[in-house]
Amino acid sequence: MKLVECVPNFSEGRDAAKIEAITEAVCACEGVALLDVDPGKDTNRTVVTFLGAPEAVLEAAFRAIARAAQLIDMSQHHGAHARMGATDVCPFVPVQDVSMAECVELARRLGARVAAELGVPVFLYEEAASRPERRNLATIREGEYEGLAAKLALPEWAPDFGRAEFNPRAGATVIGAREFLIAYNFNLNTRDSKIAHDIALEIREAGRTTKDAGGKSVKVAGKFKHVKAVGWYMENFQCAQISMNLTNYRATPLATVFDEVCRLAEARGVRCTGSELVGLAPKDCLLEAGRHFLRKAGKSAGVPERELIRVAVQSLGLAELGPFDPAKKIVEARIPDPRPLAGLSVQAFADETSSDSPAPGGGSVAAVCGALSAALAAMVAQLSVGKKGYEAVAGPMKALAEAAQPLKDACLRAIDDDTAAFDGLMAAMKLPRKTEEQKAAREAAVQAATRRAIAVPLSLLGRMPEVLALAAQAGEQGNQNSLSDAGVAVLCARAAAEGAYYNVVINLAGVSDAAWRAATLAEARALVARVREQADAASRRVEGVLLQRAGPPV
Repeated sequence: MKLVECVPNFSEGRDAAKIEAITEAVCACEGVALLDVDPGKDTNRTVVTFLGAPEAVLEAAFRAIARAAQLIDMSQHHGAHARMGATDVCPFVPVQDVSMAECVELARRLGARVAAELGVPVFLYEEAASRPERRNLATIREGEYEGLAAKLALPEWAPDFGRAEFNPRAGATVIGAREFLIAYNFNLNTRDSKIAHDIALEIREAGRTTKDAGGKSVKVAGKFKHVKAVGWYMENFQCAQISMNLTNYRATPLATVFDEVCRLAEARGVRCTGSELVGLAPKDCLLEAGRHFLRKAGKSAGVPERELIRVAVQSLGLAELGPFDPAKKIVEARIPDPRPLAGLSVQAFADETSSDSPAPGGGSVAAVCGALSAALAAMVAQLSVGKKGYEAVAGPMKALAEAAQPLKDACLRAIDDDTAAFDGLMAAMKLPRKTEEQKAAREAAVQAATRRAIAVPLSLLGRMPEVLALAAQAGEQGNQNSLSDAGVAVLCARAAAEGAYYNVVINLAGVSDAAWRAATLAEARALVARVREQADAASRRVEGVLLQRAGPPV
């Protein structure tokens, strides 16, 4: 399913009725989910986040911009945040099965419509920019609303869509496509906005302007790329804040910037007491922050995602100004989960499997075995870190636990993927076949669905050598008090591989392409043979050590 996020910023943060009217325009569009509404009284600005299929999101964005143009009079607007229009900025962000190029096209279509139907000049920015000098939002917004009339009179600042005429009520709107932008604020235990702004100048990519020995103005770059920052005082929270936009959290991780802000604050005699996430953030951002703080503390980062997120929230102080609910603040958590089986309790899954329905079946159960194998390997590794006598293997055990977690998660996804593939095959086989055209269409659908029903277990089988290697390593190097757990991990990995192999083979008979069938069977047989050899060796070792520890038979 294609999903696009849209994050328009409206120049109204105080009038609840106007904000509600704008968000109602979004909610009125079928297929769009309103994820977050974040108004700021001091900034007099509201960040709205919604998600949906591309066309639905495009329509919702237009309706919201149209409503804002009706309700917001920029000639009366005042606020702490830079702005140039009733809808100041409106970016499209690819979330799932959507390319950046598709989001650029959405931005251009929206820009053309806003200019034509609403009479609002539109500038394109970031990935949708019409020229390099317009990629940066700050460059386009320079001079803000008050300088917009003069700016539009300059030939080089003709809008990308619409006439170069000042719209005193709605101003101008900047529309674009970009990766996730994380709006993030640092809270300081001071009301002095000068300290906050001084730190902002030091961390932001644009840096600061200073004087050299000769009194000449020179530009000094900041510490971090992909960071935009300012410092201000927030009356609402009674503290100075460093307000940051992180435009590429993969290149410049959030936790790295947080640590540096804390250091710079301490150097100035103040403290960073916590932070605030404005709007939503991608899950990977918080997962990496959790790993960062666990590693910094000398702990293993090979823990489940929910624990990584808990560590990130606590370490970053995200709950200082109010409750932080990951289910509401993480983008992926707001997307409906299409994998119901993996979320069942063990009892419910076993009950469902034992019913007269053919799915979930052996493929899903094999995936459960794979997930449990990876989970046990991670557990043994975790129980080895920090234990006396295992200091020499602390590093390898940390790495093992981290490697096991994504393998576990991939196996968990395969539980539902296998059932979905089976359901797809059954649906294809039920297609009508009365006419020759219907027969041909049905056969094509059956062939495609059969290959999908093979691809899922084959992918699971392909992961098992790595899972088994981790289980074997845990048994050899890890805490020997948990050797039996490592042994069970080995057995589960073998069961997963054997089960996946059987599911590949049983479906191969339905593939008409003999060459593809032979190549796939050869691949599956080589993989399962490798797993059997690994499992036999690991099981013999585990059993031998356990019997040796048990002593001679009575």
